[in-house]
Amino acid sequence: MSSPADVVQARDVYGGVHFHAVDRLPVHPPARQLPGEAFGFVNRIDELGSLNRFLLDEAVRATLFVISGTAGVGKTALALRWAHAVRQRFPDGQLYANLRGYDPGQPSGPEQVLDRFLRALGVPASAVPPDLEDRAALYRSRLADRRVLVLLDNAASVRQVRPLLPGTNSCLVIVTSRSMLSGLVSRDGGRRLTLRVLSEGDAVALLRDVIAPYRAGDDPHELAELARLCARLPLALRIAAERAASRPFMPLAELIRDLRDESALWDALSADEGDDADAVRSVFAWSYRALNTSAARLFRLLGLQPGPDLSAPAAAALADLPEGQIRQPLDALVHAHLLEQNAPGRYQLHDLLRAYAADQARHLESEESRREAVSRVLRWYLHTADAALGRTLPFYRTMPLDPPSDVTPLSFATAEDADGWFTVEQDNLVAATRAAADAGLPRVAWHLAVLLRSVFMHRNAFDAWFATARTGLAAARSLGDKRAEAEALESLGKAHFQARQLVEAAEHHQAALTVRRDIRDEHGIAVSINALGLLALRHRRLDDALARFGESLDIFTRRDDQRWRALLLSNLAETRYELGDLAEAVPLLEQALAVQRGIDDRGQEGNSLFFLSLTLRELGRTGEALAAIKAALVIAENGSPVWLAHWLVEYARVQRALGHPAAAMEAAHRAATIQRRLGDRSREAVALDETGAAYQRLEQPGEAIAFHRRAAAMHRDLGDGWQLALTLDHLAAALTGTGHAEEAERHQREAVRLLTGFPDVRAQRLRQRVESGLREGPVSG
Repeated sequence: MSSPADVVQARDVYGGVHFHAVDRLPVHPPARQLPGEAFGFVNRIDELGSLNRFLLDEAVRATLFVISGTAGVGKTALALRWAHAVRQRFPDGQLYANLRGYDPGQPSGPEQVLDRFLRALGVPASAVPPDLEDRAALYRSRLADRRVLVLLDNAASVRQVRPLLPGTNSCLVIVTSRSMLSGLVSRDGGRRLTLRVLSEGDAVALLRDVIAPYRAGDDPHELAELARLCARLPLALRIAAERAASRPFMPLAELIRDLRDESALWDALSADEGDDADAVRSVFAWSYRALNTSAARLFRLLGLQPGPDLSAPAAAALADLPEGQIRQPLDALVHAHLLEQNAPGRYQLHDLLRAYAADQARHLESEESRREAVSRVLRWYLHTADAALGRTLPFYRTMPLDPPSDVTPLSFATAEDADGWFTVEQDNLVAATRAAADAGLPRVAWHLAVLLRSVFMHRNAFDAWFATARTGLAAARSLGDKRAEAEALESLGKAHFQARQLVEAAEHHQAALTVRRDIRDEHGIAVSINALGLLALRHRRLDDALARFGESLDIFTRRDDQRWRALLLSNLAETRYELGDLAEAVPLLEQALAVQRGIDDRGQEGNSLFFLSLTLRELGRTGEALAAIKAALVIAENGSPVWLAHWLVEYARVQRALGHPAAAMEAAHRAATIQRRLGDRSREAVALDETGAAYQRLEQPGEAIAFHRRAAAMHRDLGDGWQLALTLDHLAAALTGTGHAEEAERHQREAVRLLTGFPDVRAQRLRQRVESGLREGPVSG
């Protein structure tokens, strides 16, 4: 079935997939998510020794560690140093999540982290459960009997951590937090290591490590005084050391005097705060005041950035600077250790620095200046997302935007570049949608949500899709914009449809249709009717689907919308095929293809070729079917792996019909491999079933039975009665050939019961054939 669906650019999906049993599908590679170790790490020998003892000594062994301590004391640095030292003991992978428990923005929830962890552990996106409890259970199941290291950084509460704990002692979990997290110790058996500030000697050593290449002859007593003013906290020490290193000819005593003056100012302004917090903020302020005007302003504005990190072009939009002028202030902040470059061209703030930057913005930037900065960066994300979508999916920009007046969005040379941008920026785009709604920019919020549905659709990124769509819906309703509301409802309908939540999908598509009828949006009405037709087709209510598609086609024909008209002709043809009206399906597809080729809609052309191959093959015109499906695969190779995987199964069927079962098996194998990576369990099951059919033709019934059984289990789990009936028929045929007549008959009887629920001609013919096999003994098909 087809509807406007977004194209994700093809990756390397071909290549030696040779497996010969259903349990030997490609294994997901172990996750290796640990960030690099911190620069300038010193000593902590006693702490590392304690951690090693509790891990290695069987008498006191623990597998859950909580590293607690004040902000800036080096908890993450210690955790990373130890994790890298022991990671070889955990060959099944290392998982890392920054829980952002103390970040000024929104912390990472356990649902969000589990979604990422499960994907990293090889769970297809569509198989990630929607609710927290089920995600946690699946996570524990995936980690059972595996040796995996899990580092949970910057946790704020036990509630944030507990769902992320494995249920096995074979894994190691390291948690860092400013809180004691007593519940993890008392209830979950964790060991706590409270990290103190560095000793004076270690603090001085850290200062020397940084400044030694740039300065010589500094008085040890002055270094000790600088360490004291930094409260011997590694974060503050690194910033202070960089300040000293960048001024090699300024006497250290003068630098210390400046810092002491800054410390006195903080003492006067924040008498209720602790000494450690005062020291850290004093160092921040000391370094901040040394920045040039451009770098200082950028630092303040970075506290307003909505997402967890940002690129140089996003920083330029935030600061209202040309991209060529943003590098110098960014470099200045990195060199001052006020900003971290976490990847080429990408930057992030420590949560303490982000809070300090936001505080400076509140004090030194006017409300109008702050509002304009936030608006600029959000509109930069919106218009860059629009440009990326225009490169990857030019037919799917459903809501045109006015040209940006004061931001310069990125442009993309290739669809691969645009798709890569969406991958890197996904978390920021979700955060930007939420931030736009919070900042009183509902038009930006709903536009972003509508743009992003086209991206998330082909990534099965359901958490991000649902979050942005719901934000967009609320934003549209706050404006009273009915057209925008319908777009958001349509997005939620598509998300539920793709997640196989068909009741919710129908509710949202029906709601969108109601709104569109109220505002007399004829185009939107036809789109919603088509969506309801697809739901009918999924439920195999074929007469209903035929009526819906026909109604939608009439509207698009009247409106002279060629692309949608062709798409509806293709949907009608698919329905005719399912009804067994093969002779009627062919001319519909030929009409659709003529239009799609004329407007260069390559994706939908490939989809029509796929349905044409299905139809021609069943008509016995196998050579023509082969030409059609080969042409479709050429399109898919340069377009969408979603389509490639789906269409490869039809290529396998054609090869099998031509008497080439080995080629059919290879194609079906490839399809199953790609579908597993894409996370479409239904289509993976179809590919596995076809693999079984190919093995049956190769006279390897044991392999055929294994693949058919796996496919049947998946269809049963998904509640897909039609596909389950087809697969049970194939399984019965394979079992009959190995003398398992009783089991074959049991599957045939179940198939008959399932097919009785489908009144269409194709289902009736299949039921009659299976019933005939029951009377005469199972026959292979």
